[in-house]
Amino acid sequence: MTKKIVLAYSGGLDTSVAIPWLKDKGYDEIIAVCLNVGQPGTDMDFIQKKALEVGASESYAIDAQDEFADKYVAPVIKSNALYEGDYPLVSALSRPLIIDHLVKIAHDHGATAIAHGSTGKGNDQVRFEAAIHALDPDLEIEAPIRDFHWSREEEIDYAKEHNVPVPIGKKSPYSIDCNLWGRANEAGILENPWNQAPDDAWGMSVSPEEAPDEPVFLDLTFEKGLPVAIDGTPMPLATLIKNLNKVAGDNGIGRIDKIENRMVGIKSREVYEAPGAAVIMTAHHELENLTLERDIAHYKPLIEQQITSMIYEAKWITPLFDALMAFVDETQKNVNGVVKMKLYKGNVTAVARKSPNSLYDENLATYTSADSFDQEAAAGFIKLWTLPATVYEQVNHVHSQAKDKVNND
Repeated sequence: MTKKIVLAYSGGLDTSVAIPWLKDKGYDEIIAVCLNVGQPGTDMDFIQKKALEVGASESYAIDAQDEFADKYVAPVIKSNALYEGDYPLVSALSRPLIIDHLVKIAHDHGATAIAHGSTGKGNDQVRFEAAIHALDPDLEIEAPIRDFHWSREEEIDYAKEHNVPVPIGKKSPYSIDCNLWGRANEAGILENPWNQAPDDAWGMSVSPEEAPDEPVFLDLTFEKGLPVAIDGTPMPLATLIKNLNKVAGDNGIGRIDKIENRMVGIKSREVYEAPGAAVIMTAHHELENLTLERDIAHYKPLIEQQITSMIYEAKWITPLFDALMAFVDETQKNVNGVVKMKLYKGNVTAVARKSPNSLYDENLATYTSADSFDQEAAAGFIKLWTLPATVYEQVNHVHSQAKDKVNND
């Protein structure tokens, strides 16, 4: 019986070497699959052909940019999901999407296993394998890179023995992962947290010091919690994010230098770039301030924190995640309107906002003669608002004082 496996293929040396490695392990057919989730500068045709050249029996290059934006980035926007307060979950988002496609292809081709190129230290191994277990627990899992235990020199020797092209020239000292939501970079000089990230560690943005001296203003339109237009021009979410990546990156926006807590229990230092995400998330939060009722506005961050942790920790495919997102979707029905954003030398600020669902009443908020607020009602409100504390103080402190007086007498 022919033994088939589906490989998450990136086109790099590690996953290219995995093809002959899997053959040596007894797999007759390796089906390579690469997804385009908006990683810049990627030649999908070249990657598809390369997989066949190094021994894959079939090779797929799938354009999943719109699916990635609409199904995976959109929940992050609506949830204001920032891991540990500042990381917009760039890498965590693409993993369940990739596995969803790999599992479908495995079923279509009668494959019995899926292989990925993650290491044993990172989060991605958990994200890949958690999704595989959730979608089809009968599929076997191979992790060649995690199981290689090779030095770089041994890997190159193995590649040459099996006619796998080895990149010529200086190898990048970094480990980089990109998609349309941003860029993650680690390793090399970045592993020492005392080292300042050098200029070549960044790839989507200029330094704030080199950004233009004049600010850029743009209007971002939202419908039901998602951005749908820039300066009045409607566009799909994936296209909108790409456009914002360019203009915000040109203004030095979206750089994050972070020490984070990985799932496996170690701390890592990574530098992230998410220019478009920085603009969208800032604008979305500001529009929520205008449109969400107070109790929802105060309670939603609790749900957001749980959703953020679940995305980071590979719990995307769970009943709780679906239930929490149902709550979030309900809150977004009235998050409609336009936010004017100012982009200037690394800073992104909401400077104006409007909404047909605005809960801001200028006549209530004003201190001018147009004031419609019932001032006389305030005294009664304060009395009722403080009633529990007043009763407590009267019962406890008054009695205590009476006892003290008796004892003193």
